[in-house]
Amino acid sequence: MARIDHAAAAKKVGLDLRPTEVLFFGNPNVGTLLMQQSQAIGLELPLKVLVWEDDKGVAWVAHIDLDWLVSQYGIASAVQPTLDKMSAMLKAVLEEATGDHNL
Repeated sequence: MARIDHAAAAKKVGLDLRPTEVLFFGNPNVGTLLMQQSQAIGLELPLKVLVWEDDKGVAWVAHIDLDWLVSQYGIASAVQPTLDKMSAMLKAVLEEATGDHNL
């Protein structure tokens, strides 16, 4: 859906930052089901993944655990099938991005 390149933004203001990007992705058919349970979870959607390179040139990927996320909004059991779909999609995206099929 969208990408924010923090390193490019830093460069525009004369600062250095190793490659660091936030990738946003989602599906309204899925996210809406969560927001129907708690509209406040819209603050967390679409899903985000942070990708960055450390000082040794190693790439890292981080994201918020989806089970934890929905539990914070008190809707975990109400949306389990939706959560399962989102988890599968997130896993597929991370496997594609990293080439690691053991995530």
